[in-house]
Amino acid sequence: MRRWGTALAATVLAGGALAATAGAAGAVTPAAAEAAAKAAACETGWGSGEKTAQPAGHTPLGSIRTGRHACYDRMVFDVKGATAADRVGYRVAYVDTLYQDGSGEEIPLGGGAILDIHVSAPSYDPGTGGESYPGRARKPLPGVNVAGYQTFRDTRFGASFEGETQVGLGVRARLPFRVFQTDGRVVVDVAHSWNAVR
Repeated sequence: MRRWGTALAATVLAGGALAATAGAAGAVTPAAAEAAAKAAACETGWGSGEKTAQPAGHTPLGSIRTGRHACYDRMVFDVKGATAADRVGYRVAYVDTLYQDGSGEEIPLGGGAILDIHVSAPSYDPGTGGESYPGRARKPLPGVNVAGYQTFRDTRFGASFEGETQVGLGVRARLPFRVFQTDGRVVVDVAHSWNAVR
């Protein structure tokens, strides 16, 4: 009788240990659950090919600013006097090397990949010739600090040439991006990863 009781107790203990091990192996930590929920919520299936839009005119560039979001880093070009009805042209594409418009000189840029951004908004007022945005060739964008961003690594002002402003954006890797216009702004979002709901 004692042998049966001992055997039964050993079996129960072994089964409990197996159940505990299986439970630990299948457990989802709060951090893993949060990461999975974030990946599911990030609809970043934008691709990495060139994005363009034709301009309706050339309105002066007012400012460039950046921001961090849950699924992407964002760069915003504020165009002076442009409204939601105005079409501000743009051309955004990954390049192997950033070359300055006009001179063709190479502009070094930090990061694993480079976005060459052209917005149909010069850094000067076409009517008066006065400066509207204080960008300087080959220098970081004034007032923009991308330290601590998940995707953005570096910025450089390229040029303002033939009615367009060129900006180089260094990013962590060749990641999906989107470009859109809203109420006098051109917005460039670069995703934090390729994980996306498509």
